[in-house]
Amino acid sequence: MALVLGAVAYDPKVVTIWDGFRAWLRSSGVDFDYVLYSNYERQVDDLVDGRIDVAWNSPLAWVRARRLAAARGEPLTPVTMRDTDCDLRSAIVVRADSPAQSAGDLAGRVVATGAVDSPQATLLPLSLLRSAGLVPGVDVTVRRFDVGIGLHGDHIGGERDAARALFATDPADRVDAACMIDSNLLLFGREGVLPAGAVRVVTQTPPYDHCTMTAGPSAAANPGITRFGELLLGMDYADPGLRPLLDLEGLKEWRPPRLTGYDQLERAVDEAGFYDDKGEITAADYRP
Repeated sequence: MALVLGAVAYDPKVVTIWDGFRAWLRSSGVDFDYVLYSNYERQVDDLVDGRIDVAWNSPLAWVRARRLAAARGEPLTPVTMRDTDCDLRSAIVVRADSPAQSAGDLAGRVVATGAVDSPQATLLPLSLLRSAGLVPGVDVTVRRFDVGIGLHGDHIGGERDAARALFATDPADRVDAACMIDSNLLLFGREGVLPAGAVRVVTQTPPYDHCTMTAGPSAAANPGITRFGELLLGMDYADPGLRPLLDLEGLKEWRPPRLTGYDQLERAVDEAGFYDDKGEITAADYRP
């Protein structure tokens, strides 16, 4: 019985990654295949409905899958996560000459975010503003850059556009602050999107975790699921055949999963009314 994984095709490299992993897993004794999705919502539906056995879930997809499965009384098991999924932060940055010194100083200003469904560049930073007493859309103007809706922020185009808006030539297009994950703050600096020394972090979230490999209800009857998890955890970055694939996937090692790193996102989802407690989409302006 083939173990079937779902992954979202947020970039052409996804095909290269999972073609390579499929060949390696099959050579290691796991009858493995994968299917690609255009958005995480359909992938989660298929995982919980048993049409795929495992899903490579974004953090937001994990939240929805967990809620859907719990509401239906179905088993859902985290399998693994990347080393680079652990202890991340999102930041709200301003221009270096901005008078804002704290989140509260953003009252009355314009804050740019990524796509509506980006945990790192929208949901978590807006929750951070709420914790500082600012209501998005009331106390601050939110300018959202909806690029790659349905990809849960994996396509960072909206995040990059939010960063660019800090230095827009036209004052009407310029924003006072922009939201992004810490790794992209560094990336945008290397790209020149954010000029060196031209921005500073005004506030940041506590650490949180990112993607989770998730086994759904159908995996319980598949004998390959245990071996699949063992093989991922045993992938060696020193292996010349695996290293290019691991680099593309953005990790050096797979780690055992943990669930404590999603509490912030669960709270942010509830505050934004993005999903209800049964995992149904309740965000009025989100249609992947």
